[in-house]
Parts: sequence; C-alpha cells; structure tokens
Amino acid sequence: MSLINLRHGIFLPPFHPNEENPTQCLERDLELMAWLDKLGFHEAWIGEHHSAGFEIISSPEIFIAFAAERTRNIRFGTGVISLPYHHPMMVADRIVQLDHMTRGRVMFGAGPGLLASDAIMMGIDPLTQRDRMAQSIDVILRLFKGEIVTETTDWYTMEGCRLHLSPYTKPYPEVAVVSAITPSGGRLAGKYDLGMICVAATNPFGFDALGANWQIACEVAAEHGREMHIAETREQAYANAKFGFERYLGYLNNNQPRFIVPTGKDPLEWFVENRYGVCGTPDDAIALIERLYEKQGTFGAFLHQAHNWADFEATKRSYELYARYVMPHFSRLNESRAASYQWCGDNRAEFSAKRNAAAKAMFDKHEAEQRAARELAEAGPGIARPARGREAW
Repeated sequence: MSLINLRHGIFLPPFHPNEENPTQCLERDLELMAWLDKLGFHEAWIGEHHSAGFEIISSPEIFIAFAAERTRNIRFGTGVISLPYHHPMMVADRIVQLDHMTRGRVMFGAGPGLLASDAIMMGIDPLTQRDRMAQSIDVILRLFKGEIVTETTDWYTMEGCRLHLSPYTKPYPEVAVVSAITPSGGRLAGKYDLGMICVAATNPFGFDALGANWQIACEVAAEHGREMHIAETREQAYANAKFGFERYLGYLNNNQPRFIVPTGKDPLEWFVENRYGVCGTPDDAIALIERLYEKQGTFGAFLHQAHNWADFEATKRSYELYARYVMPHFSRLNESRAASYQWCGDNRAEFSAKRNAAAKAMFDKHEAEQRAARELAEAGPGIARPARGREAW
C-alpha cells in the first residue's frame, strides 16, 4: 500500500436520464455534494458538457460556487473545463475568483473536450482540440504566476493580458489535466508538473495505458474516476443498480459506441465481468483500488464516477458504506485500533487472571474491614466521651 494518504472523491459528469426533471436533477447533485462533505470525502470534480442530453452541467464553475455554499470541507475541481471552448484569460479569471470565494477549496482540471458533438456545434475541428488545450494551459499557468502576456494564435489574441486578482492559494490552485488513452495528458503533466485525472483508469484500455502514460509524464518531466456501486451484499448491489444501469449504458453508446453487450448477456453482469466497473461490496471496492496500486504504483486520489445506477437513497448508502469501510482501510486509521484489539486478545488469559485477582483482593479487603468492625463492636466501648461541655469535642 502507498505511503501517501489516499484521497477519496467523485467525478460528477453528471448522468441524468432524459425523462427526469432536470431542475430536480441539479438540485439532487447539490444535495449529493453536501452528503459527501458530511461523510468526509475529500473532493468532487464537476464536468462540462453542452450536448447529448444526459450530462447537463454546462458550467462547472457555477455549480461549484453553489456547492461551496452548502459544504464546509470538501474541495471542488473542474472536471474538466474544455479549454478550446474558452478564451484562456476568461478561464484563468474565473478560477482565481472561485479560489477566493471558496477560500482555497477549488482545483483546476483542464481537458481538450470529450464530446465531438460539443466541438462541432461551435465550429471547432476535433483534430485541433489537443493542440489548443496545450496552448491554453501554457498561457493560463503564466497568468496564474502574474505574467503579462501578449500572444496571438489562430484562435485567440492577447494584448498585454494580466490578472487583476491574484490567486488566493499560493502560488495558485492545484492544476490537473485529463488523461485517458492518448499520451497528450501525460505529456502536459510532465512538462508543467501537473496532476493527472485518469478518467478511464478502470476501463481495460485505460487500465493498460496507465503505466505508459505515467512513464510518459515522468520522461517529459525529466526533460523539462471508475464506475462503482456498493451495498451490504453483492446481491443487493446488483438489485440496486438495475434501477438505472441500462439507461446509463445506452447513453454512453448513443454518443459513441463503447460497450456493446453480446446478445443474451445481462448488461450489468457483462459490464462487471469485463472489469468496466464494480457492483458489489466494500471489499470489492478495496480489491479494485489495490489492483490499481499494483498497476500504477503511487497515486493521490481515487474518484468514483457519479452515474445514478441506483436510486438516490441507495446511491447515498453506497457512498456511506465506502466512507465507513473503504476509506479507513486506505488511510490506515484503524491500524492502531486493530493492533490494540489483537494485543488484548493475545493476552486475555493473563489479563483475566490479573483482573480476577484484583477483584478477589478487593473482596478480601472488604471482608477483613467488615470483620474488624464487628470485632470492635463486640469488644464494647472504650473510654466514654462526656455528654456535654468542651470535653465532648
């Protein structure tokens, strides 16, 4: 197990079926943030999407501002801001404002944009998105550091740009780049010393790419979220997830064919058998994270994907079980308790004998005192005290 304390959080795209009230869906997402904060989760990353129907948060910054007012400790990240869709100075300004408004509880996650449909609606060629992300992250970091930037590219212009509000967090908020299959995220993480959000880490293809992308990040540095639902039993977890799993899978395949279930197979069972996600108990969640440690080595945070497989009450219960059993396993908070429990069990014969001896000694002492009192009473009074006057005292 890593010596780094593992942080725990979620990635909220979000996923909301089209038949639900979208206003209530957003409200429930905010309720979930407050619930996670109460349970002691460390962070939540909020996505940006503009098409396809399910992922209805278009501005993670607005959502974070609302969520920060309802919580006390949990940190919020943009997961991610799609940089080619925004002028870099606007992104930097909004993040710095959030940094102040949350008193340093914001993290800046950046990516090229996942949905080709988003880019096409804005007239952006998907082939340009990763290069534009690299240009944008470079200039945003320079603005965070207080530089004055004059720069012209084929998609933005800056003339003496500077931030008039410096970051609340020094030197600036935590920055992470998304990394899935391609090496672009690893290259940027290595070049600028950034975190990596491995959004497909438990997808078999993303899992296989973990080591390679981490190696790319390390090499470039030298040169310059899992779906999961848990319950008390596996049977209960599967029963809970039947609520919304097929709609979730249908959405993913509607946008881009990803998970084609063979004819005759149960979709959820096939999904779990192929290690695309976990549906089971806290022990299953622990096993998954330990498998990631074996593959990747040290990493700082594990994020659930918020997917709405189960109804809201069962979803909250899933996070509660994770907080009760999975989080303390990796924080090692109970190691001393377990050692103390074991020590007492190993020595219970000796401890019991001493406790029994101490109890017997107390009984013996009490009986001796009572016996002495009786003997004194039987012997009669000694010199009589005068009934009145100073002598009586």
